Amino acid sequence: MVEWEVIRFSFFNLETLQEIWPMLWRGWLMTVQLCVAVVPLGFFAGTILATIYSLRIKSVNAALIVYVDFFRSVPPLVLLIYVTYGIPLLLGADIDAFVAVLFAFTLNSSSYFGEIVRAGIESIPKGQMEAARSTGLTTLQAMRYVILPQALKNVAPDLTSNTIELIKATSIASVVALPELLRMGRVAQGLVYNATPLIAVAVIYLIMLWPMVRLLSRLERRMMSSR
Repeated sequence: MVEWEVIRFSFFNLETLQEIWPMLWRGWLMTVQLCVAVVPLGFFAGTILATIYSLRIKSVNAALIVYVDFFRSVPPLVLLIYVTYGIPLLLGADIDAFVAVLFAFTLNSSSYFGEIVRAGIESIPKGQMEAARSTGLTTLQAMRYVILPQALKNVAPDLTSNTIELIKATSIASVVALPELLRMGRVAQGLVYNATPLIAVAVIYLIMLWPMVRLLSRLERRMMSSR
């Protein structure tokens, strides 16, 4: 009984949760804002990269390969620190923490989204493009209206999985003092001297991501059954 009381006080303290909930709420709103901004930007930039790559311009593709390989090789945390603290030194001006995080994650995520979309485009038979062009569509119009819809459908599970990983990765923004969910949880922990805030943060992330995990499983089963 005594041990349970200690566990409850240290990890599941409802009084503490009530006290620090406003802080967690503000952190959650910041996390949502960050995710709503970075996921579409990363996906849009990655789709543009994949589309340009599909045009098969050798000099451009060489630069795209370097871009993708570089940002896939650099750890997101290192990239985030460099963008937040390195670029201001080069420019001689401060950068808003939210803008720095958004820029760093867009660079990183666009390389992953780009590779996924590129694989989707390459999964479409070349005859699809030729047939679309024969109707009078330009290459870009054929890509937009014919190739990309099919390509994105083929790689929907991979896109969903990458989105989940990206949302989880946004927690490292706490390193540069952006007041997102994990950052506010750590601040709250320092105020109440127990682990309840961090347990609450973990539960909030679970509630956010569990529906997407179930969606991913359903997409994977649907893909397997269609094959």
